[in-house]
Amino acid sequence: MGEQRQRYNEEFKKQTFKFIQEQTKTLGDLAEELNIPKSTLHQWMSKYRELKHEPVASIDRVKELEAELHEMRR
Repeated sequence: MGEQRQRYNEEFKKQTFKFIQEQTKTLGDLAEELNIPKSTLHQWMSKYRELKHEPVASIDRVKELEAELHEMRR
């Protein structure tokens, strides 16, 4: 039968968010390491980030900012 969805409490989500911010690994690598879907981690990051432009040690965020800068230069 189908696999049951994992449920996480708020404290776990917040702690995971803080852990992600401290890492230099990609979000994909962390998702695999933590056995949590990358999309779930993205949701948590959006939810718990206090400021939209808060620095995050994430290669995904760096790429996003580089793309924005490239668009602005056009």
